[in-house]
Amino acid sequence: MCRHIAYLGDPVALGELLVRPPHALLRQAWAPRTQSSGVVNADGFGVGWYADGDPVPARYRRTGPIWGDLSFADLARVVRSGALLGAVRGATLPGADGEAAAAPFGSGPWLFSHNGAVPDWPGALEPPAAALPAAELLAMEARTDSALLWALTLHRLRAGQGPGDALAGTVAAAAEAAPEARLNLLLTDGEQIAATAWGNSLWCLSGPGRVVVASEPYDDDPRWREVPEHTLVTATRTDVTLTPLKESPA
Repeated sequence: MCRHIAYLGDPVALGELLVRPPHALLRQAWAPRTQSSGVVNADGFGVGWYADGDPVPARYRRTGPIWGDLSFADLARVVRSGALLGAVRGATLPGADGEAAAAPFGSGPWLFSHNGAVPDWPGALEPPAAALPAAELLAMEARTDSALLWALTLHRLRAGQGPGDALAGTVAAAAEAAPEARLNLLLTDGEQIAATAWGNSLWCLSGPGRVVVASEPYDDDPRWREVPEHTLVTATRTDVTLTPLKESPA
């Protein structure tokens, strides 16, 4: 099923968001509070973050559970960033593609994650996949539902769509092909965040110069707000907008 989080704000150590809070991504990997199925997310994890002056983020991804990676614990203590996306993975199909299947997926300035699953994968997504050029299908990082949703989103971004429109179009096309799919998508370029609530929980926390969009709160701060189902979130460091999602392809 997966859990994920994106942050924009003042530079902080990765661990201040992903490890230290009482309900951080580290704990959500095995004891999520708002996940109703697939509650153990031990099939890989990853984090992508942005360094000053470099628009292309670094990524650290592994196949095992986040709580078993001592190198990540050390890295998260010292690496600081003002923008990141982290995710833990519960695989739709066990054993698919190892580290390459762990979010965040990336291209250029973009980082992407999928919290959810597409039943009857891969056949269910054949209609939207048929619209992709063969070269883009062959370039997919992994043979998973999440990787295909990323390919569909990236195709829209390369066509000039903004991040919100790209996610909304991908969700609409995937939901038409697979109505039971859970399609919480998360996307950032280090300056803005776009996310969808479609079948799973999604929350936002905003304050002066910072915003967090996450599968669930990492602490009990009363400022956390749950995003309604079938909603698109677009956010910067200073503004958060919620827009109802359409249920037909864009």
